[in-house]
Amino acid sequence: METIHQIRITLNGTKPSIWRRVAVAADITLGQLHEVIQIVMGWTDSHLHHFILRDKKLKPTPQEMAKRFQQDAWDEDFLGRMRGERYFVTKVTPWGEPTEMEGEDENAVTLGEVCPKVKSKLIYEYDFGDGWEHVIEVQKIVEPEDGVEYPVCLAGKKACPPEDCGGVWGYYELLETIADHEHEQHEEMLEWLGGEFDPDAFDLEEVNTVLARWRGRD
Repeated sequence: METIHQIRITLNGTKPSIWRRVAVAADITLGQLHEVIQIVMGWTDSHLHHFILRDKKLKPTPQEMAKRFQQDAWDEDFLGRMRGERYFVTKVTPWGEPTEMEGEDENAVTLGEVCPKVKSKLIYEYDFGDGWEHVIEVQKIVEPEDGVEYPVCLAGKKACPPEDCGGVWGYYELLETIADHEHEQHEEMLEWLGGEFDPDAFDLEEVNTVLARWRGRD
């Protein structure tokens, strides 16, 4: 087996941080990593997503810029490079239809290729309406342990926000509403949540049970 990347996945903008620590093989594709992130975070894979690699070394040279200017060739991939960004996208929506998103196929690149060393970072954005941005950072690169099946979740804190709650800002407003029994929308929001919601809940054992089912799906 390839070396193991121990990564920390942090939901950007949350305080205290909502995070997960996961060990995955370096040769996991970004498409597979997307599925793992959905499981360990607690999302339902109901929206589009993409990965963004931000690296100043990706920016085009002045010669490339001049050539593109002469050819008037300003495609999305090149515009991303001008920002020092490289995009990896799905080719199929969660509901099984082709997408027209611009970027490289996430199933054709591995985590080890885009994050080859400790402290390498990758952005994973889920649900472009709510804009859930996750920062993925490689914390360690180690040899696989005997008897351990990967990927495996090692630790985590805090519950995943509910889908479609309006992003980080909407999530914290929701928490304030359900904590205030006098709020005019208190009962309505609790009903929308299914009766209860514990923002501190995180069940490591349950997450790894779902990951085990994911590993054995083939």
